[in-house]
Amino acid sequence: MVWLRRTTHYLFIAVVAVNSTLLTINAGDYIFYTDWAWTSFVVFSIAQSTMLVVGAIYYMLFTGVPGTATYYATIMTIYTWVAKGAWFALGYPMDFITVPVWIPSAMLLDLTYWATRRNKHAAIIIGGTLVGLSLPIFNMINLLLVRDPLEMAFKYPRPTLPPYMTPIEPQVGKFYNSPVALGSGAGAVLSVPIAALGAKLNTWTYRWMA
Repeated sequence: MVWLRRTTHYLFIAVVAVNSTLLTINAGDYIFYTDWAWTSFVVFSIAQSTMLVVGAIYYMLFTGVPGTATYYATIMTIYTWVAKGAWFALGYPMDFITVPVWIPSAMLLDLTYWATRRNKHAAIIIGGTLVGLSLPIFNMINLLLVRDPLEMAFKYPRPTLPPYMTPIEPQVGKFYNSPVALGSGAGAVLSVPIAALGAKLNTWTYRWMA
């Protein structure tokens, strides 16, 4: 039955990573870089860090092998690049979508699990915190490389957006003053209980496959 468990595991990784990327579109809108730019960065950061950590820690604990979280994030990245290519094929510029940066944060989770000698609780607390703290930073660096995202948003509006979701200028001096700090702080707090949920889901899966 070992081969069945391993086969099911890898199949689950591929399927859930792809579906997690689809959930990204709905939960945080991965095209937010050029649709809303800075105005939804905090919300997007929280959605991305929690979504990444729940799936990554689930599969990392499932295998018990450090590196699985990075593997999970890599699948998500590849799938999103495919979506980016699809938008490009529709006539939009390559700058219209910027693929979120998941891999470095997943690597930190793997490193925590490895450094603590596969300690599940350390992975949940330390790894979850590191994912929440780091993901907004990496994504902001990514965003800074995009050519004038607000201009791109107005020049190429998404055809699926209703009129009331038209891109708007950020409200300087209010909620958006420090989007990285807000995103990192909130993400670090929320990623820990979500990581614990991923670990619990792993336990349920083992019971199902027993």
